[in-house]
Amino acid sequence: MMSALTGAANSTSLERDARQINADDHTIKPGEIAIGVIIGRTSEFFDFFVYALASVLVFPSVVFPFVDPVTGTLYSFMLFPLAFIARPFGTLLFIWIDRNHGRGVKLTLALFLMGGATMAIALLPSYEQIGLFSVVMLGAFRFGQGMALGGAWDGLPTLLALNAPRKQRGWYAMIPQLGAPLGLIVAAGLFAYFLMSLTREDFLSWGWRYPFFVALAINVVALFARLRLVATPEFERLFESRELQPSPPFETLFSEWRTIALGAFAPLASFALFHVVTVFPLSWVTLFAKENAVRFLMIEIVGAMVGVLAVVASGLLADRIGRRQLLAMSAIAIGAYSGFAPQLLNAGPVGETTYMLLGFALLGLAFGQSTGLVNDRFPIEHRYTGAAIVANSAWLVGAGFAPLVALFLSTRFGLWSVGLYLLSGVICTLAALMINRDWGLEHE
Repeated sequence: MMSALTGAANSTSLERDARQINADDHTIKPGEIAIGVIIGRTSEFFDFFVYALASVLVFPSVVFPFVDPVTGTLYSFMLFPLAFIARPFGTLLFIWIDRNHGRGVKLTLALFLMGGATMAIALLPSYEQIGLFSVVMLGAFRFGQGMALGGAWDGLPTLLALNAPRKQRGWYAMIPQLGAPLGLIVAAGLFAYFLMSLTREDFLSWGWRYPFFVALAINVVALFARLRLVATPEFERLFESRELQPSPPFETLFSEWRTIALGAFAPLASFALFHVVTVFPLSWVTLFAKENAVRFLMIEIVGAMVGVLAVVASGLLADRIGRRQLLAMSAIAIGAYSGFAPQLLNAGPVGETTYMLLGFALLGLAFGQSTGLVNDRFPIEHRYTGAAIVANSAWLVGAGFAPLVALFLSTRFGLWSVGLYLLSGVICTLAALMINRDWGLEHE
């Protein structure tokens, strides 16, 4: 069995020491798994949004001052997907570490890499100081963030879903997704505070760096919260009982490509909407509507709060009507939204607020059930690694290039073209759901 093969690999002295230090005779409760999942995902999304917001508010002026603001923002968005491109490489590296040194060691190294790359961005010299090396360094640090994110997969969301009561799978599936709006609330709040408190010169000189330092501190807290679970004997028994052990990535990819492809395309409607309501609108209103960034960040915070409620609602609805049905209905609603909503960004404060609140409500309903749909379809020997590959693929295909594509299309053809981009994600989601109709009752 896979667990037997990998169990020895996971029993290195490093792993045993971590277990001994963290939790002797400690029994893991389901609620603790849920808390670990929320803390872990919130820290990851906080790192993500700190960089995303800086891509609009900071990097065009600090790293790309040699071009006009629109081009500088487009250049900034070109570096944005490097993290998503790096994620599969991080998964390859850290699954090897997992198989040879244990999940606790892997998670520790991954989160320290994430914290180190994030702190390095905080110390990034500007273009005025070192020229184009500033661009190269930012790209390298962004790639490092992606490597770390690919390695930070701890299997907690899959474990939580597989241990969920059959009639509450939708509820448990939405728990990891709460990390996205919670991370955005904290990141947007920090940037809004420093923008309000400092002059533009001070903010661009040193104020923008503090959210990245905060990200390092949050990573440390998240590391200990997750290690407290991962490094316990009881947690390892839970993983082994579900056969959640790392398998060779290429073997998993080649043998489970159909499941991986369906899992990557099914959430595209929500993943495309994800950046079209979080990152892109901030770039549009600051570049073209000349809106105050602080005011719009406050709208984002309120929208994210709506998103939290919508994610929770998705769990309740999915358990009543089914995850597949909810995803299909929310995709259709996003399709309708794509036909009129982007133009609201040119309709003043009321239009912008409507766009954001309605977008976050739809995002929460769709995103709350968008991941883990196919994880229980993997054979037990490929479930752990397969879930990581699906997550990497979905984010790369559906979200990595979204801010760049949305801003490029809107500047060349108008805001209506962003709606077409959203609609393409809706078509992919509905097609994947239709192809895999047996996601119905059996796999909900």
